[in-house]
Amino acid sequence: MRTYDLTPFYRSTVGFDRFFNLLDRAATDGSPGYPPYNIERTGENAYRITVAVSGFSQNELSIVAKENTLTIKGEKSVTENGNKADVLYRGIAARAFERAFQLADFVQVKNASLENGLLHVDLVREIPEAKKPRTIPIATSAAAPQVIDGSAEKAAA
Repeated sequence: MRTYDLTPFYRSTVGFDRFFNLLDRAATDGSPGYPPYNIERTGENAYRITVAVSGFSQNELSIVAKENTLTIKGEKSVTENGNKADVLYRGIAARAFERAFQLADFVQVKNASLENGLLHVDLVREIPEAKKPRTIPIATSAAAPQVIDGSAEKAAA
């Protein structure tokens, strides 16, 4: 795998530390592919993360959104009544997992549902009004209000 040296960016930019840390982590991320997941865009500002969690029940899964990180964890509970079956072949993964997703600013988790072994997490980007771009009207010089200095008027009088 290729590695990229981001040092020149670190020394020539200010305030982009988080962005470059994400790039660094993505380049060196050796995370396993378990469990598989999809990320979809469902609208202009809406997204859905779908994680294949077959074999996990709702109470064995947890979803935590903290700052700009969404963490999905799954832990199998101990078999009930202590009964252990002799498994001749284990093709269905039942191991614990933790999958973290970095969220952009203003992305919030709106809903989570579990159906047919798929965990769906719906996300929406809601930009506050103060952060949205606004149009500034441009006035012509004739229509622009003129500031009159009160001292000049007193001297003329």
